[in-house]
Amino acid sequence: MAIIHKATVTPSKLTLISAWLDSQPWAGRGSDEVLGKYRFDDPNGEVGVEAFLLRRGARLLHVPLTYRGEPLHGHEDHLVGTMEHSTLGTRWVYNGTKDEVAVACFQRALTGEQEQAELEVWKEGRLLERRPQQVLVFSEPGTANDGNRPAPNGKILLPHVLDVAPEGKRRLRAQWGDEQAVLAALV
Repeated sequence: MAIIHKATVTPSKLTLISAWLDSQPWAGRGSDEVLGKYRFDDPNGEVGVEAFLLRRGARLLHVPLTYRGEPLHGHEDHLVGTMEHSTLGTRWVYNGTKDEVAVACFQRALTGEQEQAELEVWKEGRLLERRPQQVLVFSEPGTANDGNRPAPNGKILLPHVLDVAPEGKRRLRAQWGDEQAVLAALV
């Protein structure tokens, strides 16, 4: 389960994401509308893994992030920014498509070994609520299917821009409201 602390985060996640997207050539231009988000659990309980689906202008974007309690050495080019969390302190936020913890979560999700995290809100050591999922994520056979066998050591396609669905042996699909998109593929 993903523990969400009832806390103040500065800057807000959307402010941090928007500033980072402004510097990415693939992100397009326009205001950012968050459509939904989902989380995966890090089996070691050290890294927060959260992904945002948002619309920026005409583009549908997938922005996986990782939250860490200290800098990830050698990944300076993948730092989205830092934020102050009133419960956890300084968090270093990284592009999840380049963070091995997030990529491993997507690999396990694609092969059916990991589900998205259940969401629990905690304050001062006490469970306040369980939140419903905004985005449902599930693995499915892809278009390059070889008998529906997952390929656990395959390459992962994890695009930020979801205008064209990635093809592969297995795909990770997200559904929110009446919309859906393929988030990742195992080739």
